[in-house]
Amino acid sequence: EVQLQAFGGGLVQPGGSLKLSCAASGFTFDDYAIAWFRQAPGKEREATSCISSSGESTYYADSVKGRFTISRDNAKNTVYLQMNSLKPEDTAVYYCRATYGKVDYWGQGTQVTVSS
Repeated sequence: EVQLQAFGGGLVQPGGSLKLSCAASGFTFDDYAIAWFRQAPGKEREATSCISSSGESTYYADSVKGRFTISRDNAKNTVYLQMNSLKPEDTAVYYCRATYGKVDYWGQGTQVTVSS
């Protein structure tokens, strides 16, 4: 059974940090690129960052560039999203997605709330 589980969200003050994790099982993890998406209330889901299967290549949306860092540990079948200098506009449900060719797996989301 394919499982992709995101966790680590919570409530943080503006300027604070959180580290999300995405743990995978049931498929060959190191064949898949992994992306973090987020969806705020009333808004479309947007990609924030992506990492290649080897971890050598990364992509960041302009809105998070310089503040978020995506990384992966293929030995642990886990991808991380380190989020620093958080802003209220980063408030959203964060999802991870695994992609290999035309195959996509989505995990359930984890809520991140940035508020004082």
